[in-house]
Amino acid sequence: MTTLTRRATCRCGQICIACTGEPIRVSACHCRECKAQSGSAFAAQVRFPAEQVRIEGEAKAKMWQYTGASGNTADFFFCGTCGSGVWYRARPYHDAYAIPLGNFEPGHGFVPGYSVYEDRKEPWVSISGERVEHYD
Repeated sequence: MTTLTRRATCRCGQICIACTGEPIRVSACHCRECKAQSGSAFAAQVRFPAEQVRIEGEAKAKMWQYTGASGNTADFFFCGTCGSGVWYRARPYHDAYAIPLGNFEPGHGFVPGYSVYEDRKEPWVSISGERVEHYD
């Protein structure tokens, strides 16, 4: 049986992330930090276990660490050439990579199953679908 591999890249293509198998989850987040990270009304990300992720060009990545109100940290990695956000790892889940959904090649097939921090959602945004779970 062939294992599915999906690829995500930064805008300039200097960093490529190959993800094998199925993700842990696909989600849309409406928290302030995700809005700021995406530069939009929400962020959509795909989480994979670390053992299913292979990064090519990682030496070109730069890291910025953020500490939230909870005291937990998140390490955000972006391309040092084009500035694209390419993945992040947040404690206590540093064993998983969260990759922006928009960085994946067309035809990836990812559909959000979760929409979180909806109490902070912009009033004109609607995340819909039969199997989408909604959380405040």
